[in-house]
Amino acid sequence: MNNNYSTSKVFVAGCAGMGFFGVAMLSLGPILGQLGDGAVSLPSTLSIGIIIGTILFGPVVDRFGYKWLTIISSILALVGLQGLANASSQAALHASIFALGLGGGILNGLTNALVSDIYDDSRRGGRLGVLGAFYCIGALLWTLLNYFIEDYMIPLNAMSIVMALFIVYFFFISFPAAKPAENVGLKQTLGLLKYPALIMFAIVLFFQSGFEGASGSFSISYLVDAHSVERGVATLAMTWFTIGMMAGRFPLGYITSKLRDLGTLYLYLSVALIGVVIFFTMPTVVSAVYLGMALVGFGVGATFPVVLNFIGGAFRNQSGTAFSVAIFIALLGQYTFNKLVGDSFAASNYLLFPCMLIGALVMIMILVPVAKRISSRMK
Repeated sequence: MNNNYSTSKVFVAGCAGMGFFGVAMLSLGPILGQLGDGAVSLPSTLSIGIIIGTILFGPVVDRFGYKWLTIISSILALVGLQGLANASSQAALHASIFALGLGGGILNGLTNALVSDIYDDSRRGGRLGVLGAFYCIGALLWTLLNYFIEDYMIPLNAMSIVMALFIVYFFFISFPAAKPAENVGLKQTLGLLKYPALIMFAIVLFFQSGFEGASGSFSISYLVDAHSVERGVATLAMTWFTIGMMAGRFPLGYITSKLRDLGTLYLYLSVALIGVVIFFTMPTVVSAVYLGMALVGFGVGATFPVVLNFIGGAFRNQSGTAFSVAIFIALLGQYTFNKLVGDSFAASNYLLFPCMLIGALVMIMILVPVAKRISSRMK
């Protein structure tokens, strides 16, 4: 392993990048209704950008290392935020949200692979959980800024300043080196597809990502449009979602050490299912909405870190590419869910939203033991 970098400094960089991805993922939730009549299609554009970024990052970081792609992707996210603040047409809005999604998609996969590479098996899972908590911190800061500040351009500019400062930080630290050349290439990438455990866990992430993407993009609009909840109250519900997820991810390493991977996932997913039921059965009761969203956030906090911990340990020599394959399949779920829910909202059909969220959790619960069984056979 390359020792020409500081693990703590690189971990800080990874956490910052994941925070930027949190802003990207929740970028539209608090402001979607303020962006004009054609804005309902913006979540799909965001998803396309994230998917393309996910495809790109793995082979690039395995071949060339992390530093310059971290800087470039952060600049793309920064350009996207500034575009949202200054766009004068729907075309400009779509271009901006695509740039934000592209940069965010790269950062999401890159930071997970980065943290996976710098820690060994005994610490990787816990550190990935902490990394995931910084996704929540970025999303929470973004949501709170929009809750307290009515003019959304002010939060956009504030987050842009924070991004710019960290981009400067990235320039002055060292990152892990590229992977050995014999482990990188199209043949090696396609070779990963022969591993059924990788594909099965990626399908688990398909439903997980679809759940997170749809709930992050449409929960506020659901409360406001379907149940006439005041926008400020609805926006604060997303804050409780991110607080719940953060509360779930910080102790993840400890909980996993006690319950193991499968027990941890079932505990968390059961909490998420309870939260979804509370949210959709009492959407006009403010305290119930906040409790439901907090439980949903807590409950979905384990799936990505636990699954990526498995992938990172199994494919250390191609970690970036393996993460790229898995997260690409995962984010196809985000695109699919966003597209279906967005189309149903445009047609004033709000029933599909809760059905898809409940269905996603049930599918994860069914698929996780199957994926675990396949991975045990491979081992």
